[in-house]
Amino acid sequence: MLQAQLFIDLEEQVGDQLLHDYVMRLLAEEGIAGATSFRGYAGFGRNHRIKYPRDLFSFDEPPALVVFVDEDDRVERAAKKLKVIAPSCLMVIFPVLKI
Repeated sequence: MLQAQLFIDLEEQVGDQLLHDYVMRLLAEEGIAGATSFRGYAGFGRNHRIKYPRDLFSFDEPPALVVFVDEDDRVERAAKKLKVIAPSCLMVIFPVLKI
């Protein structure tokens, strides 16, 4: 069993659709066992500039995290599709033990 974490900007888009929504729909269509998305209060990326999207007059995009889990082959198949859709996003995948 694998868990994948996809780090994105909540307002990033694929065409005219929010990437976050696109990813959740794709994971549902792929039959992934479970997925949850989280909105971050602060975050930073490669440039190490901390973004605080809740600050007054902030134009920073809120960070988001999409986590999904399933059997190895399903996570790997979905991850390949996501890498094509969102090549600039950071994705980490690691094994999990279902208890």
